[in-house]
Amino acid sequence: MAISIHPAVDNGVKPGSPDFAGGTLVCKCANNPVEVTITTQCAYNHVCGCTKCWKPAGALFSEVSVVPRDKLSVTKNAEKLRVVDANAAIQRHACTECGVHMYGRIENTNHPFYGFDFIHPELSREQGWAPPEFAAFVSSVIESGTPPDQMPSIRARLRELHLEPYDCLSPALMDAIATHAARASGVLRAA
Repeated sequence: MAISIHPAVDNGVKPGSPDFAGGTLVCKCANNPVEVTITTQCAYNHVCGCTKCWKPAGALFSEVSVVPRDKLSVTKNAEKLRVVDANAAIQRHACTECGVHMYGRIENTNHPFYGFDFIHPELSREQGWAPPEFAAFVSSVIESGTPPDQMPSIRARLRELHLEPYDCLSPALMDAIATHAARASGVLRAA
């Protein structure tokens, strides 16, 4: 039996739609759910093993992507949202009733990912979101209780799904972080 990673990828990674222009994320509340409207396609979609990201019940990984901050707006029941951890780099806004993280925002203007909001595309009913491209922070699933001896099988399953496993972010995102740091220190000039 195959290892369950996340419901969005367990039966194979579905392709996105090239002309997809966004959708609405809805929390899990049966009454008066929080709704967040996204007016663009997401980027850098991936499955994440960290212990900070919201995961649906039974999922080993979360599914996370980013959108530009100005393309996200809370359109219903914003009063139900609270920041999970005010000290975290990513301010995760969760529904106070069902606990679902609706989006994460970085407020530190010096952070390399400032300007991007983090979302969970599986909270949308619309089809066409960009598919997950890789797996990040894979070893972190151990911190949430996964036995270390299962890691080779988990990495094999991720590769079977064409989600290259990393114990950090993807090389492109790590390059973006290093570029930001190099520009901030003056080692590299803006292009």
